[in-house]
Parts: sequence; C-alpha cells; structure tokens
Amino acid sequence: MQAVNRRGFLTLAAAAGAGAVLPLGARPASAAPRPGTHDPTVWREFGDPLVAATGHGPLSGFSVAVKDLFAVEGHRVGAGNPAWLAESRPQAVTAAAVAALLAAGADVAGIARTDEFAYSLAGTNGHYGTPPNPAAPDRISGGSTSGPASAVALGQADIGLGTDTGGSIRIPSSYQGLYGIRPSHGAVSTAGLLPLAPSFDTVGWIARDASTLRAAGRVLLPRPEGPMPSGAVLAQDIVDVASTEVAASVRRAVAGWRRDRVADLPRLRTVRFDASVLPGWVRAFQTKQGVEAWRRWGPWVSRHWDSLNPDVRARFETASAYTSADLAAAERVLREARDRVDDLLGDRILLLPSASSVAPTREEASIGGPAIEETRAQTFQLTCLAGLTGRCAVSIPIRSRTAPVGLCLVGPRGSDRHLLDLAVRVAAAGVASR
Repeated sequence: MQAVNRRGFLTLAAAAGAGAVLPLGARPASAAPRPGTHDPTVWREFGDPLVAATGHGPLSGFSVAVKDLFAVEGHRVGAGNPAWLAESRPQAVTAAAVAALLAAGADVAGIARTDEFAYSLAGTNGHYGTPPNPAAPDRISGGSTSGPASAVALGQADIGLGTDTGGSIRIPSSYQGLYGIRPSHGAVSTAGLLPLAPSFDTVGWIARDASTLRAAGRVLLPRPEGPMPSGAVLAQDIVDVASTEVAASVRRAVAGWRRDRVADLPRLRTVRFDASVLPGWVRAFQTKQGVEAWRRWGPWVSRHWDSLNPDVRARFETASAYTSADLAAAERVLREARDRVDDLLGDRILLLPSASSVAPTREEASIGGPAIEETRAQTFQLTCLAGLTGRCAVSIPIRSRTAPVGLCLVGPRGSDRHLLDLAVRVAAAGVASR
C-alpha cells in the first residue's frame, strides 16, 4: 500500500514511485497488480478479473476499470464517499454500458475511484487519496474519472469507463496524456449509473491509444453513424482562455495540422468568437447542474453533511440555495449559448484545449484550495461548450513543455464515430504530437 499523508493524499515520494514520466503514446511497463496488492487510491475493488467477460467479440482480451458510479451485479456502488458505500447494497443488475463491454469480450478488472458523486474535476478525494499520475508524478490525476484514468495510465486496465458531465473524462485524459471521449448527449445509455445532472451526464471512456478508444466506441456507440463533419475551426480567443503553455501547445499542434495537409483531415479555418461570454455560460451551466444535483442528492446530503469533502460540500451548499427563478434564468442563457455555438460551428469541428492548464501539482492541490478552484473555473469555460450543446468531444494528447496537454475536438451531435476515426488518423499522422 502506498503512503498517504494525514489528509489522505499520496506523499510526493509515493507519487514518484507510481511511475516515471512516459513518452507520448508509450505503454507503461507496469503489470496489473495481484489481487490484494492494488493501490487503494486507484481501486476500490480489484480482481483477476473482478468480473469475467460474458461473451466473445471485438474487445476479447481487453480489461476495463469501471468508475465507482456504475452498477456491477453483486457489488456495491461507493460514489467516492464512505458513508454512501456503508449504506449501499450489492447491485442486482449490471449497468448497460458495463454489460455491453462484457458482452463484447472485455473483462472488468475492478471498480475504480471517483471524486465524491462526480462533483469535482480534480481527482483529489480526501477519503481515499489522490490516484497517481504516471505521466507527471508530482501532479494530480484529474477527475472525476480519476481512478479509471490512472488505472489506464498505469497499464492496469486497457479501457477506463467513466462519466463526463462538466469535463470528467477530458480533464484526466489531458492531465495524464491519454485519449478520452465524451459522447454526444444520450448516445450511450446511462441505465445503472448514479446521476449527477442528467441534462449533461454522459458515459465516456479513456484509453492509452486512439485505436483502443475507437474499439470501445464501436461497441458502445449506436448505429447508424451521424453526419460527417465538413471541416474544423479554431477560435483564437477561446484558446487564450488557457494558460500560455497550453495555448502555445494547441497552436503548435494546429499549425502541424495545417502545414502537413494530411489526407482526410478536415479543412481548418479560423473564426471569431467573443470569449467574454464564457464566464456567464459557465454560471448558467453550473446553476442547472447544481439544481439537478441537489434534486438527486439533496435528501441524502442533508443527513450527511459531515461526510463530505470541503470542496464537494461547498458545491452542494451552493446548489441547495438555487431558486426556480435562478433555474429559469440559467435555462434562458443556455438556450442562447447553444444557438450561438450551433450557428458558429454548424457541422464543423471546434478545436480547443481540453483543459485550461497542465495538471496542478500535488503540493498546490489542497481540497477546495484556491489553486484548484481557480483552475476549475478556467477549465469549465472550455469544457462547458460540449456540455451545453450536447456535442461529442475527443481529447488527444499533444506535446508540451512541462506536463501532458490535451487537444479537444468537439464534433457535431451524432458524429461520435467519425470523431474517433479522425482521432486515429491524427494519431497515425503524428500531427498533434510534433
């Protein structure tokens, strides 16, 4: 078991032992842990496998780390909170997405950690510790799909099944140099998933390479395919929401896209967008998210305030105070925002950073601390664009100076399979990694 400090975080020494910095696209050398020896910051339950595949198919031989929000028959759902876990009962039916992966030949390696109730983007869970980030051992993992992302990065699972409401797939993918997809809203069944905000919740997944990401998509995503994107666009002021380092990395990747003119990559053009509207859109998004989260979790949270980490408690306290007038105003803003983005993009792909910065350091990442909250606020300006429009989004790792960065491709609703194909072509061409 790795050492944790009194607040439940891995010590820097333990974090450094979790894995060395990896080149982009490299597979970690670490093997899956033996049952009983697994890192408890990554896994709540682990087996050999925990649940065997129920069929044979395109995912035979693959293993899956399942975020601790999905029902797995015979196992409890912990939702990142010990009090919730203590009151949970073994599930009678496996969640639809998990069942689909099992039927396609994948084994469930285990149930992996999440931020409490998926109401965070950092991965810093004070109850169980912060999972390691093998690509940047001194930095946090990102969340709330924290355990599955770390399991994949460590080579302990091939696919990390998680959720993305406000960025919870894209951010750990960006922070750890992984590939991840937030599908079009409603494209993948949420049956058997503990919700946070159903208007924005999606079932997504993470992989070390684009081909594996696409293989899972061919199982989980519906047919027929939606529209083929007609091109790609870049808005410089959206890119400038990110830190100088991240913005420079995105611009280098986009310059490679333009320079190399790789066959079958969409034609790219620059568009104008007034990024000053984004903080208001984030407030509207978070208001609606908070209203829905309180509707789902409020009765339980009201009896268990002291069980919550400070950051998640603060969000629920804010959510509990929203009024019907607040919700109505937020919904007006969200409708206007969706119309504006749809008018801007049409059936084209938007290129932007997956997160506003590289992962904060573990030293900076006190739960609810100013560094985390500031990073969350900036990143939400980028991640909300897919969430409020219901569009699909794929995060692709790109090169940067200090730590992993993600380039996000936000595609038209229903173009998920095309976006995954594009991610494979971009990876094969090496455009984003130069």
